[in-house]
Amino acid sequence: MSIDKVLVVGSGQMGRGIAQVCAQCGMEVILTDVDPQALATAKETVAWSVGKLIQKGKLVEDLESVVGRIRTTTDLSDAAQVDVAIEAVFEDRELKQHIFKKLDELSGPDALLASNTSAIPITELAAATQRPERVVGIHFFNPVPMMEAVEVIKGLCTSDGHMERAMDFVRRLQKEPIRVESDVPGFLLNRINLVSYVEAIRLLEAGIGTVEDIDRGVRLAFGRKMGPFETGDMVGLDVSFGALTAIYEETKDARYYPPQLLRRKVRAGLLGRKSGRGWYDYPRD
Repeated sequence: MSIDKVLVVGSGQMGRGIAQVCAQCGMEVILTDVDPQALATAKETVAWSVGKLIQKGKLVEDLESVVGRIRTTTDLSDAAQVDVAIEAVFEDRELKQHIFKKLDELSGPDALLASNTSAIPITELAAATQRPERVVGIHFFNPVPMMEAVEVIKGLCTSDGHMERAMDFVRRLQKEPIRVESDVPGFLLNRINLVSYVEAIRLLEAGIGTVEDIDRGVRLAFGRKMGPFETGDMVGLDVSFGALTAIYEETKDARYYPPQLLRRKVRAGLLGRKSGRGWYDYPRD
C-alpha cells in the first residue's frame, strides 16, 4: 500500500522538517499542533527552507507547489484520513503514549503509526494502542531536510510487513533507512553519538579543552561538519538531556548520565539556538 497522505503531530523543529521533506516528495501533509502560533511559525520556516533549496538549485519545483501540500490544523481527528501518522513532540513518555492512544482510536486500520522519538522504546509507545503490530520508530536526524540517515526501529510487536512499509516510506523521501532490529534505549546511532557528547562535556568541565577547540578538533580530525557542541546547540540541550536521561534510567549505564554542566544549563534555560544561548551565544540579529 502506497503512502500518499501523512499526518505529522508536533510542529517544532523536527515536525516541520518531516512535513517539509514529505511535501517535497509529492505527499499531502497535515501538520498538527495544539498551538496555532507554532503552526504559523512552522509554515513560515518551511517556506524559507524550501526557498533556500530552490535558490541553491537543489529543488526544481516551485515554492508554492511544495508549501501548498502542507495543511495545518489543531484537530487530531484528521488522522482518519492518512496513510501514516508520525508523532514528533518533545521527549515526554506520557504525552507520547497519550498521542498514540488517540492516533490508534482515530486512524484507519491500515495506517502506519510512527514515532520520531530518539530514546523512548517503541514497544512502550505501542503498548498504548490496540494494534501494536503497526507501530514503528522512524527517527529522523536534525536538520531533517539535510540529513540522509533515518533510523527505522522495530518494536517487540511490530510486524515485518509494517517494518517494510516504513523502510519504503523512508526511501521514497530519498533518504537512507537504517534498520534497527531492537528498540534498545537510544536505538543505534544515538547510542554512539551521545557517548562522545557526554565525554566532550566532561572534558570541558575538567578544563582539558574549550568549547571552540573541541568542536574545531572534531571537525578537522574526524571529518564531521559540526562539532559536538555545535550539534548540541542545534538539536537543543533539553532534547539531548531528555535522551540521555531516558537511556540512563533504563540501562543505569554511567556513560549516559547527563553531566552536571548540561543539567545546569538546561535548568537555566540555556537550550541552544532556540533560546539564543547554549554552548554558544546566538544574537537575534
